[in-house]
Amino acid sequence: MATDKRPAPSRRTGGRVTPKGGPTKKSAESAHDGPAASTRYTPRSETLHAPSPAWLPVVMIALFLFGLFVIFLHYVDLFLPGAASNWWLLGGLGFILGGIIAATQYR
Repeated sequence: MATDKRPAPSRRTGGRVTPKGGPTKKSAESAHDGPAASTRYTPRSETLHAPSPAWLPVVMIALFLFGLFVIFLHYVDLFLPGAASNWWLLGGLGFILGGIIAATQYR
């Protein structure tokens, strides 16, 4: 007759990994020292910019006008040596660009 031996139950794995009762309390050393984070919106503090120097708008307008004047003289072919060259146009546009860059620095 055959014996009705069952194999020994295998060890079960799995189940709870952390101890019952939730997370453990942290020690006072590892606690957050700062104030608790707020959920309210806090707007940025305004940074004060120094006012622009008085000469900046003068330089800006001078660069615009000088660039326009150079382009005008190029087209009417007056007073510019080698006025047939397109370098005068490029120079006039460069002065206008300088005026635009100066305008971005104005506060």
